Parts: sequence; structure tokens; C-alpha cells
Amino acid sequence: MTAKEYLKQAYRLNERINSNMMELEELQQMVLTITAPRFGDKVQTSPNGEASFERTIWKIMELQEKVNREIDTYADLMHEVHTVISTVSDVEEQLVLKNRYINNMTWAAIGAEMNADESTIRRWHDRAIAHVVLPDNAIRI
Repeated sequence: MTAKEYLKQAYRLNERINSNMMELEELQQMVLTITAPRFGDKVQTSPNGEASFERTIWKIMELQEKVNREIDTYADLMHEVHTVISTVSDVEEQLVLKNRYINNMTWAAIGAEMNADESTIRRWHDRAIAHVVLPDNAIRI
């Protein structure tokens, strides 16, 4: 894994957590809705012994456990990323890496923040990536 791929993991994991949280909210809303009784012809099916909302509750619990594990991994990864970035000796390079991979800022926003044009920011970024040393047991998602 390259340094750039490693640093991008936090963003990807955060996006996955957000997606799972949205799915979790939708499932929770489904449980809260009341379904109207159906009148008319009934078709006999074999009962499975549980209500449909019960299956949804199990899905919610499983997804909540998954989200909690992902959040724990995200916290560990962010701590590790902070540590890795802090080992880069040049302060400007550190700042570029922090703004890009921790704060998820665009090149233009980083340039505005650091009073430099985008090509300079990208040059500092390339130098910084070359100075990143990944831990032996780096977290991989």
C-alpha cells in the first residue's frame, strides 16, 4: 500500500460509516411506521413465527454493531494517521497532509488557507508523500 492510499483510507471509511448511518436511520423509520391492516382476500402462507418488524429490528441491531466496529476502526485509523503525519519533518508538508487527509479540504481550499497557489500546494503534497513513513502494522481497511 502506498502512502497516498493509506492516507485516503480515513475518508473512505468515513463515507462508508455515513452511508451505513443513513441506512440505519431508514430502518429505524420503518420500524416506527404503522402499517394498515389489509382487507380482502388472504393467501395462506406458512408462518415463520416472527413479525416483519422483528426482522427489521434484528437488521437494525446487526447494522448498529457494524457501524460501532467501523467507528472504532475509524478512531484508531485517525489516531494513526495523525501520528504518521506528525513524523514528516517539514511543517508546511505536515499542514498540507493534515488539511488534505484529515480535514478533507480541496487543493484550492488548502491553497487559500496556506496563501499559496494550487501548483505549489501539489508540489508540497508530493514532497510530503515522499517523506511519509508508514507504520509496520498499519491499519488497512
